Amino acid sequence: MLGERNVAAARTETLAGVGHEVVFKVLGAISVCHLVNDMLSSLLPAIYPLLKSSYNLDFAQIGLITLTYQTTASLLQPLIGFYTDKNPRPYSLPVGMSATLVGLILLSIAHTFSALLVAAALVGTGSSVFHPESSRVARMASGGQHGLAQSIFQVGGNLGLSLGPLLAAFIVMPRGQTSVAWFSLAALLGIVLLTGVSSWAKEHRTNWKKFSAKHVDAPPNLSTARVVASIAILMALLFSKFVYLASLTSYYTFYLMGKFQLSVRSSQIHLFVFLGAVALGTLIGGPVGDRIGRKMVIWVSILGVLPFTLLLPYANLFWTEILSVVIGLILASAFSVIVVYAQELVPGKVGMISGLCFGFAFGMAGLGAAVLGWLADLTSINFVYTVCSYLPVVGLLAAFLPSIETPRMRGIHEEVMAE
Repeated sequence: MLGERNVAAARTETLAGVGHEVVFKVLGAISVCHLVNDMLSSLLPAIYPLLKSSYNLDFAQIGLITLTYQTTASLLQPLIGFYTDKNPRPYSLPVGMSATLVGLILLSIAHTFSALLVAAALVGTGSSVFHPESSRVARMASGGQHGLAQSIFQVGGNLGLSLGPLLAAFIVMPRGQTSVAWFSLAALLGIVLLTGVSSWAKEHRTNWKKFSAKHVDAPPNLSTARVVASIAILMALLFSKFVYLASLTSYYTFYLMGKFQLSVRSSQIHLFVFLGAVALGTLIGGPVGDRIGRKMVIWVSILGVLPFTLLLPYANLFWTEILSVVIGLILASAFSVIVVYAQELVPGKVGMISGLCFGFAFGMAGLGAAVLGWLADLTSINFVYTVCSYLPVVGLLAAFLPSIETPRMRGIHEEVMAE
């Protein structure tokens, strides 16, 4: 009995690489940094009204700022992840946050449109470095509970995205463009935390190789064509999820004001309730995937939300709020699970796959918001929500995903949690 416990403990130690106390400190730090990164990134679109009036910008120029940010924040992510998979750069995390810091300072003092574009590019570059590399560190610190680690990591980003517009409304809009510089203090905090995280990652790089996806999560006998097809299915599921979420995060307040004649303040409260449900769903999804299997969570999260999205356009105010919370909880649970599933589907490419998932998600959210806005101008917000209610049908594609989790992996997860 003692020998069996020693073997189990040794296996757990090999899998985790470090003690659980240190692991959760790292996960907490990287989640806080995710909050900081996404909060700072969300400041830029939040102050568009200020920039538009200050520089007499037209909507085409606003769109160019968004394009510059999205190009660097989305398209660079898989490229950076691919490079760092082959050439580990533990200290790229504080370097990326430094780019965001410089971008914020430039944004606060910019006097020309070209300077705004450079600032947007720097903020986007910082985000493109942060996401694939911090997702890798979250996996390193997971102790085998990859879904839990991704959920802890991602919930910080959800909170940051909701905080950015709120802080912009209460700090930047009343005080002007120069007040953006105050947020450089948050970037400095992020740099300090990420320097410590990078030191931990460098110290445990050898342990990371012992329990990386290449060694314990390799899918059994999948052809290259099957892997490519599965990645394409995951991208389609992310498209469905993030375009629908973009319809709520971007236009929910207008929907509530137009359909139910709510005030701006009341509609914003409803939006924050929805965003809180999204954050909670993100936190729940990963651990549930560790316990019952990721494919099952993907099924339930994408396709299972369909009845609620179909009902939403026809609900009264009370049921609209209830349905929006249920939709946020269920739909948000998918992302961390999809990221981990994709990492296990392509062993040894954690950075590239994480960058692909985050970059594609950001790109689809931005593109979706733009297309839905155009559609709303042509028709109505109500029509937009009716069209978007069918997006979760894409979840049917999850039936074609291979079952790559093995009983051995589930047994290891249970041993880690038991310890």
